[in-house]
Amino acid sequence: MFKLSLNNMIKSAVFSIACLSHFSFADVLNETEVKHLTDLQKTSLNSDLSYQLIESLTTEVGHRLVGSEGDKKSITWAVDKMRSLGFDKVWTEKVTGTYWHRGDVEAKVLSPYPHKVVAIALGGSIGTGEDGLTANLAHFETLKDLEAAPDNSLNGKIVFISYRMERHIDGNGYDAAVGARVSGASIAAQKGASAIIIRSVGTDNNRLAHTGVMRYKDDVKKIPAATISNPDADMLVNQLKRSNSVEFYLKLTSHTDPKVSVKTANVIGEITGSEFPDEIVSIGAHLDSWDVGTGAVDDGIGVGMMMAAAHHISRLPERPKRTIRVILFAAEEVGLLGAKQYMEVHKDEMNKHIIGAEWDFGVGPIYEMRTGVGVKSLSALNEFAEYIKPMGVAVSKTNTAKAQSDMRLLSEAGMPSINFAPDGTLYFDYHHTENDTLDKVDAKALKHNTAIYTMFAYFAAQSGVDFRK
Repeated sequence: MFKLSLNNMIKSAVFSIACLSHFSFADVLNETEVKHLTDLQKTSLNSDLSYQLIESLTTEVGHRLVGSEGDKKSITWAVDKMRSLGFDKVWTEKVTGTYWHRGDVEAKVLSPYPHKVVAIALGGSIGTGEDGLTANLAHFETLKDLEAAPDNSLNGKIVFISYRMERHIDGNGYDAAVGARVSGASIAAQKGASAIIIRSVGTDNNRLAHTGVMRYKDDVKKIPAATISNPDADMLVNQLKRSNSVEFYLKLTSHTDPKVSVKTANVIGEITGSEFPDEIVSIGAHLDSWDVGTGAVDDGIGVGMMMAAAHHISRLPERPKRTIRVILFAAEEVGLLGAKQYMEVHKDEMNKHIIGAEWDFGVGPIYEMRTGVGVKSLSALNEFAEYIKPMGVAVSKTNTAKAQSDMRLLSEAGMPSINFAPDGTLYFDYHHTENDTLDKVDAKALKHNTAIYTMFAYFAAQSGVDFRK
């Protein structure tokens, strides 16, 4: 799908837009507005700002686990950056949660063939106690297989789910794999298990384990939960082929103090609309990250892109008609807490959210625009699509899209939405691992994607289109 290089796509796009500007958008944007759109594309494609913001965030702040010092620093960082970038308004909205301590992990096969295993606690997991747990493994290929096991049939065992996530450009292998991570512990506990380990929800072959949030059911005993690296999962499968009795040791010191309330915040900045300031075009990302790596990909990329897009628009000779609101959500990784709080605060203002889009997936260039808007407004977005078509972006034939991640809650509340689909082939190699670092950011793709979000935000804010119709 990406046989053309990004450089060639960029050259083609700039040339095509120069030609299109003479005859397109007669009913949507005037000639001056079309020129602004063209200028924004050129500016974004030639600017390193989004990369510089990610570099600053990952270097000066680092990981941003909710409740950590990095989380606190990131809020100050984001407020200061927005102000320095020329946002008209910047503020925070408090979000509360609990602080989970990862602690230490030790995992190994004791018999028949002793091996050290690379593991990591799942977010929210309880610990094993200081002595750890020793038990035989009960192997299941899928979560569905575990669900089919009789209750109390696994007493005293450690469940091992070996399902391997498939690699896809749109990341659709994630849904089939992530259920074991999220709900596997409670299901295993219902069957009598003492703990659960799963193959990492990731597509890499690195000897690194992927963390991520898990959930306990209120009426089910809590058991420790961890993931192991793909190579170690392969090794366990091979041992189980040789022996029905694989003895495993697991020690986690992770814990949550329910009495400690953590205060974090959504950070929000605006470029205020010149004619309709109460009408909001929202673009967003989440500011928090897990405490592994530096959160460069998840979701430093989104943070850098959204802030850069708004800055580029703020440099135009005049403000767009509608307000562009950048929302950096708190506590996405631990359950969309920032998004839920945003909905609570702004629940009576959803009719003012004209359209929105978020970035929380992928490292490669955007290849498709997916819409979730009123039928009549599709014609305007199809015209907009002509500008990004030379950049290698197609338009989905469906019109049922929701915004990504946090902003999906806004979509479900009625906000018209766009989902820009990027190449996510490599995304789950790095997702929730120590490998989520700045060097994984594709600088060329970043410019490409920043240009698309910048153009979209300006077009939506300036066009006056009612995307609900």
